[in-house]
Amino acid sequence: MANEVMMQAFEWDTPSDGSFYRNLVKNAKKLKENGIDALWLPPMTKGGSDMDVGYGAYDLWDLGEFDQKGTVRTKYGTKEELHEAIDALHDAGIKCYADVVLNHKGSGDEKEKFQAIMVDQDNRNQDVSEAHDIQAWTHFTFPGRKGKYSEMQWHWYHFTGVDHDDLTDTSAIYRIVGEGKYWDKDVSNEKGNFDYLMNNDIDHKHPEVREELFKWVDWFIDETKVDGFRYDALKHISENFINDLSSHIIDEKGIDNFYLFGEFWQYSKETIEEYLKTTDYQVDLFDVPLHFHMEEASKSMGNYDMRKIFDNTIVKDFPEQAVTFVDNHDSQPGQGLESWVEDWFKEIAYALILFRKDGYPCAFAGDYYGLCGPVKKDPLEEMINNMIRVRKNYNYGEQDDYFDDPAVIGWVRRGNEEHKPLAVLISIKDNAEKQMHVGESEAGATYVDLSGKNEEVVIDDDGNGLFTVGGGKVTYWTNKETL
Repeated sequence: MANEVMMQAFEWDTPSDGSFYRNLVKNAKKLKENGIDALWLPPMTKGGSDMDVGYGAYDLWDLGEFDQKGTVRTKYGTKEELHEAIDALHDAGIKCYADVVLNHKGSGDEKEKFQAIMVDQDNRNQDVSEAHDIQAWTHFTFPGRKGKYSEMQWHWYHFTGVDHDDLTDTSAIYRIVGEGKYWDKDVSNEKGNFDYLMNNDIDHKHPEVREELFKWVDWFIDETKVDGFRYDALKHISENFINDLSSHIIDEKGIDNFYLFGEFWQYSKETIEEYLKTTDYQVDLFDVPLHFHMEEASKSMGNYDMRKIFDNTIVKDFPEQAVTFVDNHDSQPGQGLESWVEDWFKEIAYALILFRKDGYPCAFAGDYYGLCGPVKKDPLEEMINNMIRVRKNYNYGEQDDYFDDPAVIGWVRRGNEEHKPLAVLISIKDNAEKQMHVGESEAGATYVDLSGKNEEVVIDDDGNGLFTVGGGKVTYWTNKETL
């Protein structure tokens, strides 16, 4: 995926008017012309309403085809419009990655009574009640689909936990009681055990569940012709289940170049390494540590040590498995994992993911088109398009880092026979300059700043340039003759 760029095609407040897929058809060619090679598309399956972003998963087999939960279409459109969008993106040369939600199901059709134990909110391994009867919306009959594609109905015993007892109108986390039933062990140990996230937590050990999900994956890939999966909520799902499912996709289904990556919202290097090993390095991960570093730097008033920006990140420690990103729908203002990278730092942040040797960068629609929800943000489309063009034309060759000042860092991509070098300089505090080596073969050449400032630097006889940058800015330079 040399120099390819992915984009998350949606944000949390993407309009709920059903126009999303139609807009993809209109914009497919333009996106490819602007350097987008793949789109991470939102969950395609039916949620609890036509306003559901897709993470309140109701029916995996309904892609906007059946009248269920008061709607035929999903938030994004109908199944027919989904097919048209994927066809248009493929025709334009853009790969499509589907967001797949396999951790939980919401908006059940009927209540059921069963035995459960209330657990401590902050330590789910600690019981705070005896087993007793509760009632919850755990029966999924899918009345609108009427058994098409799959006749399975879901019951309480297909889940491990719920968060509400309708008998007593009590909101709490309940662990469902049943033979051999308990939280999965191979999940995050936050809150004692973080198997339970929301809604009805799926029991991935149950044989009927495993059979159904494997069957659905085969159907879904054949039906949609997507090129990869973005797994949602990985730290809440059995690692062994994800490994088995990924092996099935890659080995048994035999799909060449089907790309698997996922949301593993963890910071610890040891935890990340263990996850990559357990899943046999089949699933790439979003570089959450790098995102947190960028957020911290953006809120540091210029006092972050930029020499450490890549310390303990996936892109540094496991470069082949890193999907680098600045922000996403979970980190945007107002969301549960809010950790927004401040606006002044955005261009710097995109330089850190687009102009480096390693990592598969993912731009965010909330940056590209702007945020349109309660918190508004202006679009950065022109800036990001320019930076992607720079990546495509100049982000090649060996990489020399100049990480010798807490506030001012730079690096040089040395280029190759077809591409000239690229010099990048960042300052998070004051105006600065730094001498960097672009190569003896560039002696006498004039380098120009591609960030829009159009300043010039003449490379000396030894192949060095004295590059400049404004306070809180990034500049990126290359040989003027290539423009």
